[in-house]
Amino acid sequence: MVLPGCWLSDLLGKEPSVVPSVENQGAASPPVPQAARGLGGMAPSGQAAEKQAPPEPGPGRELKSWRCLVFYLCFYGFMAQMRPGESFITPYLLGPDKNFTQQQVTNEITPVLSYSYLVVLVPIFLLTDYLRYKPVLLLQALSYICLWLLLLWGRSVLHMQLMELFYSITMAARIAYSSYIFSLVRPARYQRMAGYSRTAVLLGVFTSSVLGQLLVTVGRLSFSTLNCISLAFLTFSLLLALFLKRPKRSLFFNRSSPVGSGATPSELDRMSPGPGRPAGRKAGWMLLDTLRRLTLVRMLWELRDNLRLPQLRLWSLWWVFNSAGYYLIVYYVHILWNVVNPTNDTTEVYNGGVDAASTLLGAITSFAAGFVTIRWALWAELVIAGVTAVQAGLIFLMYSTRSIWLCYVAFVLFRGSYQFLVPIATFQIASSLSKELCALVFGVNTFLATILKTTVTLVVSDRRGLGLPVHTQFLVYFVYFLVMSAAYFLGAVLVGLRHLHERRHQPLPLAQDLSSPEEAATQVLSVQDGALLPDPEISTWATGPASMEQSEQPEAKA
Repeated sequence: MVLPGCWLSDLLGKEPSVVPSVENQGAASPPVPQAARGLGGMAPSGQAAEKQAPPEPGPGRELKSWRCLVFYLCFYGFMAQMRPGESFITPYLLGPDKNFTQQQVTNEITPVLSYSYLVVLVPIFLLTDYLRYKPVLLLQALSYICLWLLLLWGRSVLHMQLMELFYSITMAARIAYSSYIFSLVRPARYQRMAGYSRTAVLLGVFTSSVLGQLLVTVGRLSFSTLNCISLAFLTFSLLLALFLKRPKRSLFFNRSSPVGSGATPSELDRMSPGPGRPAGRKAGWMLLDTLRRLTLVRMLWELRDNLRLPQLRLWSLWWVFNSAGYYLIVYYVHILWNVVNPTNDTTEVYNGGVDAASTLLGAITSFAAGFVTIRWALWAELVIAGVTAVQAGLIFLMYSTRSIWLCYVAFVLFRGSYQFLVPIATFQIASSLSKELCALVFGVNTFLATILKTTVTLVVSDRRGLGLPVHTQFLVYFVYFLVMSAAYFLGAVLVGLRHLHERRHQPLPLAQDLSSPEEAATQVLSVQDGALLPDPEISTWATGPASMEQSEQPEAKA
């Protein structure tokens, strides 16, 4: 049941329409030149109004405020991940403390997580923006506390199903922290803030997993005691959330009013309904205008036009299909480990160490992916096919092996391979979209992946469907990834054949043999000057720390 680090934290680096007043962006009034002062050093009378205005904070005070804000947000993000008992939830449910059967956990309790996550995902996404982040962060902290209270004192299957419901709320609410951190800082600091927040989250997940493993293996604590420690950490994170600032602006619902006139649009409509709009129907017209101007509706319409971009379609499809399979593996791998190594000795359960190792490898592969600069329009299908084939092989190894250590290693490599493609997909999707539209694309992709994951769960895992045991489920997941890999290999072959056909029929420059070297150079420069915008089908987008700057310039074409 353990989930990976919050990869969504650097997917939603969206830019709000107006930066809130928490970060004061107004520059201080320029000092009056010495030549304009009187003998007593007084400013002219025309500047009396400026003198009476309160002085705005200088750069030193602003820098200090920025550092304090970054530290508190990162500290909160770190403490919110401190759940050392999370890696051991499945052996806790199957052990003598709860004594649930493997069939109950596999076919009745765990499937509820997928169903409830599908139900709460969109409402929490909208409430996050409408309520301006902080209330949803408080909801997440309260849901974590309810989750662990049910885990400690719940006894029935229904109690554990409610526990999965609260767990799905915490998962859906993770977007609140990812969006919140960008609403309090200037756009120039988005990239640094994304790096700081992601580091804090990954460090929190790693520290939590290592701490849980040390307390179980070295300290020989029971799973119940470990869950009590997790509850204490979560209560402290709730107290931290109470002191978070609430932004004044958000992405969709809380946008700034038009500037220029003293009255808002609703006030202007109230004074003058306009031609063809009867005064008695002004409420209906105002509602239609509000829906027409709603940012979310406008962005959905714009998203439909952007779906014509091949790279956007390719990486969005990868996101939907691969994410669905990835999270199915993450949900059920702990149950598989209990099947491969059914032991009652808690000191021989190394779930925390494996989660820590997979988190560390995921962070390393995500960082390494930032330095991969190839022509993705040509090689994307082949790279995705290769990585998906490796994932299929690792899933088959987890299915076929009877060694728990091979099963551990296969899961660590599986998770690292997925995290390698996540930042690449992020930059490929975001390279041709605005930050606000990019956030919407990732939200839609996540929702579609959740629908697919829920459908597979209903058919394969749920007792009302096939109700397969966990070992057989991994064979199904192996076939799922194998089919995806074959489809991407076929796509790579088609892209290669099309590329060779285009190169073979590329027309030669006119009078090439008669032109001098200077004339040939002039022709090349004229062609390059004519291609001011990159072609989305053949542009190369770098993935790395400077990729957002590089994406604004056309890359060289083959």
